[in-house]
Amino acid sequence: MWKLSATAIAAAVRSGETSALDVVDAHLARIAEVNPQANAVTQLLADRARADARSLDRRRAAGEPLGPLAGVPFTVKECTRIEGVPTTFGTPRFRGLTAPADAVPVARLRAAGAIPIGHSNLPTLILAGMHTRSELYGDTRNPWDARRTPGGTSGGDGVAVATGMAALGLGNDSGGSVRIPAAFCGVAALKPTTGRFAADQRMLGPDDPGPASQLLVTDGPLARTVADLRLAYESLAGPDLRDPRAVPTPLYGYPLDGAPRVAVVADPGGHGVHPTVRRAVEAAAEALRDAGYEVCEVPDVPRLDEALHAYHRLTVTEFAPNWPAVRQLLGEGGDRFIELTMRSAPPLDAAGLIALMGTWMNIRRSWAEFLDEYPLLLGPVFTEPPVEPGLESRDQAGRDRVATAMRLCSVTSFVGVPAVAVPTGPDADGLPTGVQLVGRPFREDLCLAAAQHIEDRLGTLTPIDPRP
Repeated sequence: MWKLSATAIAAAVRSGETSALDVVDAHLARIAEVNPQANAVTQLLADRARADARSLDRRRAAGEPLGPLAGVPFTVKECTRIEGVPTTFGTPRFRGLTAPADAVPVARLRAAGAIPIGHSNLPTLILAGMHTRSELYGDTRNPWDARRTPGGTSGGDGVAVATGMAALGLGNDSGGSVRIPAAFCGVAALKPTTGRFAADQRMLGPDDPGPASQLLVTDGPLARTVADLRLAYESLAGPDLRDPRAVPTPLYGYPLDGAPRVAVVADPGGHGVHPTVRRAVEAAAEALRDAGYEVCEVPDVPRLDEALHAYHRLTVTEFAPNWPAVRQLLGEGGDRFIELTMRSAPPLDAAGLIALMGTWMNIRRSWAEFLDEYPLLLGPVFTEPPVEPGLESRDQAGRDRVATAMRLCSVTSFVGVPAVAVPTGPDADGLPTGVQLVGRPFREDLCLAAAQHIEDRLGTLTPIDPRP
């Protein structure tokens, strides 16, 4: 049963073909089988998940209607609150930080019938790098090849979904954190438009964070199929009083005139792309062309290098005042990634930050003009195959290499537009490949539709058993 998609699980539970308890028990057995090797699920919620499943089964037996995700087990990143469970951020200091209530996206998935089955691993404090290793829980291993990173920062969710420990994962993304684990683990992921999903980012107290955390970070689901992403998208979207940024925009927009135009950029910024990744983009472009899309090779995306530099200056400036205290929570070597980033993009003063806010708006305008001409952009998630764990924290060259490879993810987060990562098949070394579809603001529907065509042509890659 753990091999079923979220869509199939929910249909079976709603019809009474299977019970939610049987679904949960199957996934708990799968976790017991593979998590010792994968180390993706951190805090297992076995008793609570079984209780939630029994409640769902009683409701079905009483004739109550069940939600679109009825009985679907999902993991939740260690930085996202589950009521009554510590939100550790992967650091021993927060081991006792018990959440008083569910985070908005957790509550929304529950309302749709989904069942949280456990927390999932992340880099310590979401700051220790791209590789999923936390001070509290250790390294999460890529199920395709333990010598490669599963990506991050939602790497625990990527691995849990890829190996069948959960049908859905709930991560978040501020520069590739759901898309990179999806590409490295062979699953799909959605980063929504800023303001599409409601969230409350007051993580550690009553105060809200600064502009980077408010406007770059978005919650996002990971799944094995695009259809499952669509179900999660429909359940997570919409406004909430706790989030003034979230807007009541329709889930599905107006039809486009004629065949959708897709801009294809295999090497954003011209910084180089691995042949394997280029072939993945070409295969996806061919799938869209065959599906009737107008596929256009274009020279580049707007102002990539300028946007990438601004992205790093903004994020570093926001957390620089608290860095002396925060770095003490990261454990040995956990501060290296941020230290290396600060060397490349030092914090700004007040005048510099004000100027950067204007640049930010100007770059977003350039992207709006680009996406007005091309409603979709097809490009890489990461311009290399999965790299070794911890490369970004090894030295300045490693940090710069990783930041360059994830450049399209960082820039599209900076601009605030939606993106869907979708697998494109294994490469010659047996590692998964994937691409991303980027769309106009609040046109997640266009990204999902294009990703579905790619999946229909190139297939799915998971679930899999972890490999050595």
